[in-house]
Amino acid sequence: MALLSGALGAAVALLATRQRWSMGTATVAGDAFPLSAKGSDVTGVPAALAIVGLAALVAVFAVRRTGRFAVSALLALSGAGIVVAALLGATDSSALDDKAAQASGDTSSVVHAFDHTAWPYVAAVGGGLILLAGLLALFYGRRWPAMSGRYERNGAPRVRRAPVVDPDRPEDIWKALDRGEDPTGA
Repeated sequence: MALLSGALGAAVALLATRQRWSMGTATVAGDAFPLSAKGSDVTGVPAALAIVGLAALVAVFAVRRTGRFAVSALLALSGAGIVVAALLGATDSSALDDKAAQASGDTSSVVHAFDHTAWPYVAAVGGGLILLAGLLALFYGRRWPAMSGRYERNGAPRVRRAPVVDPDRPEDIWKALDRGEDPTGA
């Protein structure tokens, strides 16, 4: 459930940041000039945190114990950050004001008739799904299986076996010479 929730939340948040969040009109040379701003124009935080959340979601299954707790907390915080940034960006008109200033050439130009779409709230829902995945990982993560420790080293030095030299195989004799061993002696 957490994996599905986190992946769906990241996809929704990333999709929502590519959509139009706000619209307005600016006065340019006496005429009304329509402007719009995508979510990535308003704030880059939801998209960045969605990528962080996606990476944390994968990492939650790769680590154990304290690492899993830390990654789960990062996952939950990235979801909460997306929610906050998206809700703050829903009423932000500064991206449109910047576009109005570029279009008119006047830095004091502002947007009139500001309107916003539902996409910031969709991004907030995506962040909520990532937050849910993080909370599930925090509370139930210690019971989840982890990656195998089969290939981990325990810190003890490995014991190397001496290679067996077969005197009937010339390549073994040459390899022994390359290692600095005397293949003819015992």
